[in-house]
Amino acid sequence: MEHIDTVDVVVVGAGVVGLAVARALALQGREVLVLEAADAIGTGTSSRNSEVIHAGLYYAPGSLKAQLCVQGKQQLYAYCAERGIGHQRCGKLVVATDADQLAQLHGIRAQALTNGVDDLQLLDRDAARALEPQLECVGALLSPSTGIVDSHGLMLALQGDLENAGGLVVLNTPVAHMECAQGAIILEAVDGTRLLAQWVVNAAGLGAQALARRCQGLDARHVPPSFYAKGNYFTLAGRAPFRHLIYPAPQAAGLGVHLTLDLGGQAKFGPDVQWVDSPDDLLVDPARGNAFYAEVRKYWPGLADGALQPGYAGIRPKIQAPGEAAKDFCIQGPAEHGVPGLVNLFGIESPGLTSCLALGDRVASLVAK
Repeated sequence: MEHIDTVDVVVVGAGVVGLAVARALALQGREVLVLEAADAIGTGTSSRNSEVIHAGLYYAPGSLKAQLCVQGKQQLYAYCAERGIGHQRCGKLVVATDADQLAQLHGIRAQALTNGVDDLQLLDRDAARALEPQLECVGALLSPSTGIVDSHGLMLALQGDLENAGGLVVLNTPVAHMECAQGAIILEAVDGTRLLAQWVVNAAGLGAQALARRCQGLDARHVPPSFYAKGNYFTLAGRAPFRHLIYPAPQAAGLGVHLTLDLGGQAKFGPDVQWVDSPDDLLVDPARGNAFYAEVRKYWPGLADGALQPGYAGIRPKIQAPGEAAKDFCIQGPAEHGVPGLVNLFGIESPGLTSCLALGDRVASLVAK
């Protein structure tokens, strides 16, 4: 019989969620190997987002997104402080630019309370403008626990913890296929390397469904379809006159064109929602910026012509089709699909970054059972 290396747990995907899951498992004393297709950690969705630490306002009460966001936010702030990871609790203003949206702010506040977010403050126009003099609105909701984080610094810290606990990240190792055998899972990498794992966590992000379909023994009806919602960002030339993140009251397709800041104070606008056919469609069409001006000027009339430049784009790994209601995170273990030792993570879009430590704990407790 050919030689095959055995390992306790293989995590496929070294994005922020895969690394957080691997870290949580390694800290439990498991032997963990992370296989990453790319030549560096976190090159996918983890490095193409707003880097916002979300408070947990908008998610359906009782959903995994709501629970893990609120729990993960607290864990993330504590972890960043303890590890010296760049972050800032800058706060966010959700702004109403017409009277109809004021009722919406009350609704968001009520939903947030249900989710355990009890620090939101309703502000009238004057109070909002006292915080941000350049802001135009009829009222706003202040979320003081929203913040921003250096996502790459976070991932390096997670990788460091994993490696200190004896785990390993192996780059340039795409997984060709998997098969379920005698209560374990055999993985074969594209380069021919074979591993026998007791547990496999599929944290492959945009590639999670494709990987699950390459798993012999997993019934295809357990694999949701993939939809790719591209988000384009435009950066602001020069410094922004804002200290808080500014979000318009939510719209049907997404959260509208919002203003976020990075740790250096650079402002960016976005993301919009552009449904695309491929997860590799990452070029920003400069023409899409034209629609941003009118949206942004509803709350920042002072935005100058020509101030927006194409920035970057990311893709949300959606499991619902355009026009369908938002779906929750999907953490699918043996209880759901019947394959011993396999955990699939599907649809881990926002607030995946904020929730990463809580997601790691959730998956680790599933494996511990």
